Amino acid sequence: MPPLSAAPYLASKALLPTEKIHDFWAYFQKILYLCAMEKKNIVVAIGRQFGCGAREIGQIVARELGFGYYDKELLTEAAKQSGISAEFLESTDERAPQVLTQLWSTITGYNAGSYFMGEGQEQIFAAQAQVMRHIAERHSCVIVGRCADFLLRNHARVVSVFLHATLDDRVARIIERGDAPDEKSARALALKENKLRAAYYNFYTDQRWGDAATYDLCVNASRLGTEATAAMLVSYIRQVYGEM
Repeated sequence: MPPLSAAPYLASKALLPTEKIHDFWAYFQKILYLCAMEKKNIVVAIGRQFGCGAREIGQIVARELGFGYYDKELLTEAAKQSGISAEFLESTDERAPQVLTQLWSTITGYNAGSYFMGEGQEQIFAAQAQVMRHIAERHSCVIVGRCADFLLRNHARVVSVFLHATLDDRVARIIERGDAPDEKSARALALKENKLRAAYYNFYTDQRWGDAATYDLCVNASRLGTEATAAMLVSYIRQVYGEM
């Protein structure tokens, strides 16, 4: 396919205005892109508030559709590819560079600014991104967090979802799974984790974490509960892409 830079030449030969040639090639490229995307796997990318039940909902969606499911599993694969320990990756998971620098400095006593703002941070983020792209190429899947909707937008047919829930529901779940001992601690943890996730997502994408305009669907999981929310997502995905 001739590049867009060939448009003036084609225009002169065809005796057509240059802008018409540009319009034609832009349209043709769009058709080729859509045809290529039709053959790609489906990725359900779930952004979420901390404690909203996204893990359980994502697992049900994956099971019902016969998709793979990935959350913390991405860290293990990223560790293998990057050479960075899985423990360190988990401790820095979904953290923007400023936060990583502070954490590393606290742990080691050394200034890590040059590392995390340079090759090291790029290595960590690139490793996770590469793992996600390889997974999306292998099979359809559900991926929770980690900018999957943005990173895979040109590599798969992405359904982007943001899940949230009432603070009371999130606090109860945080305590129930043992992430905090009491209500006060759970509320503080929920606020902290959401701020960290927002900073990470907003740093690496040109979109806003939790903003309805960023996603195909924003769903309050407290309205329907875990099972019914998952069923609604499955129904939506089948409506968009047909039976799978």
